[in-house]
Amino acid sequence: MKNVEYIIVGDGYAALFFAHQLIKNNKSFALFSDGRKSASQVSAGIINPVVLKKFTTFWKAQEQIDFLKTTLAEIEKFTKKNYLVDENIRRIFHDEREKELWLKKSQTEELKPFLSTEFSEIEGVKNPFGTGKVEQSARLDVAGFFKDFPNFLEERGHLMRERFDYSKLDPLKNQYREITFENIVFAEGMGVTENPYFKNIPLNPNKGHHIRVKLSENLQNDFTIKKKHFLFPLNEHLHFYGGTYDREQLHHKIDDSAIEQLINGLGEIYMRDFEVVEEHFGFRPTVRDRRPLLGNHSEFQNFYVFNGLGARGILNGCFFAEVLFRHIENGDEIPAEVDLKRFDF
Repeated sequence: MKNVEYIIVGDGYAALFFAHQLIKNNKSFALFSDGRKSASQVSAGIINPVVLKKFTTFWKAQEQIDFLKTTLAEIEKFTKKNYLVDENIRRIFHDEREKELWLKKSQTEELKPFLSTEFSEIEGVKNPFGTGKVEQSARLDVAGFFKDFPNFLEERGHLMRERFDYSKLDPLKNQYREITFENIVFAEGMGVTENPYFKNIPLNPNKGHHIRVKLSENLQNDFTIKKKHFLFPLNEHLHFYGGTYDREQLHHKIDDSAIEQLINGLGEIYMRDFEVVEEHFGFRPTVRDRRPLLGNHSEFQNFYVFNGLGARGILNGCFFAEVLFRHIENGDEIPAEVDLKRFDF
């Protein structure tokens, strides 16, 4: 019989950032990963404090940015690799009116740290009205992060590469197969719909597609381009372009209409030929108020859920992993804005 303080079910941003909290605080744990690519693992990895459609920011944006940088520096000490790609976002303006709105918003207290007032033009893409730089934006090396950190966990005996079988979980004995535990954290994303303890939490799947393309002439830049979608280099051969948002077409296959949308979007800014090499999709777990879900089961008090990270999976996952950890360990109150109890279900 193996005894641990925590079991984590899941392998996306929520699960891995919570695992980091456990390592940091010398807690014993087992993390179950079924090996299927989650929405986190096919995400763009964009770290962005600004909603680029309306030029607004969000709750605790600066705190989340600062905390993420600290956390990634701590993880770097484990894996000996840096996953923070310090390349800002350049937002292509649709017209002069958008530039004026950007300038106006850049003078507000909440957006001054994020919206640069210096505009520039980008070579190689169509941007007749120029671009604005989002300060403190960056991106995560998604492939590297999801390769190295799970390997680090596996080397230290934390990672169980197997599907979690809910039927083998005994909530009265706090036992799963041959493992006894003190707390269990379910961080499964949309996989929670198969979880008998939390399947009714108010999550909405949001399907996102992205494409990986080979440009006929590579762009010589060290930033992420954004108009309708994000465009940035993955390596010397491929660029990432995406992603879409769809709450209607929820089948588990590629949507031709989404791919067409991406091809047309890229064609609006990149005027040369390009080849679509790969097509990917995933289901973001979203909540109607766009804030995560943290809390415990009404009957089994040591059963916790950490979900609903939405399109800001990196920032939400990193920041609220500590919030949940402090709640479990110290009894710190979960902020009402993210407490599962804010919903009746």
